[in-house]
Amino acid sequence: MVQIKVAGMTCGHCVQAVTKAVHSVAPGVPVDIDRESGLVAVAASVDHNLLVAAIADAGFDAE
Repeated sequence: MVQIKVAGMTCGHCVQAVTKAVHSVAPGVPVDIDRESGLVAVAASVDHNLLVAAIADAGFDAE
């Protein structure tokens, strides 16, 4: 499992955009997003840097 801190998720659309970004790197893997804490958990062994880059390309600050 990979966990990423994402800033700027304020609505359901943001959650969908982040999920889509994760799926662009890891298609079909389960993604759990807690919008309040900004924590994104990806239930797969995916390179952290690739996920951060995809989420950043979607317009969010990720680390």
